[in-house]
Amino acid sequence: MAEQETKTSDKKQIKTGCVASVKGDKTIRVLISKMVKHRIYGKYLRKATKVAVHDPQNDAKVGDTVDIATCRRMSKTKSWRLLRIVRRGDSPMASGEKEV
Repeated sequence: MAEQETKTSDKKQIKTGCVASVKGDKTIRVLISKMVKHRIYGKYLRKATKVAVHDPQNDAKVGDTVDIATCRRMSKTKSWRLLRIVRRGDSPMASGEKEV
């Protein structure tokens, strides 16, 4: 009986991606990249998807590597939430410096 309960709660997907934009309030855009093999030619191709992610504390900065998970739909485009920041980004914009 307990095994069935754990199976139903394991439906959330967890993915890792890089923060591409932090322009919205409590919202970040995360770029998820993956490699897929072409079904006929066998060549590996890079595919990328940008998703809107809920970040309630506005912790993430551009260039950070983050873990995200699916959640209930929060708006028209936002159905992911930030789990944790895996690694801080190395870009100058990530540390808060302004461009000159």
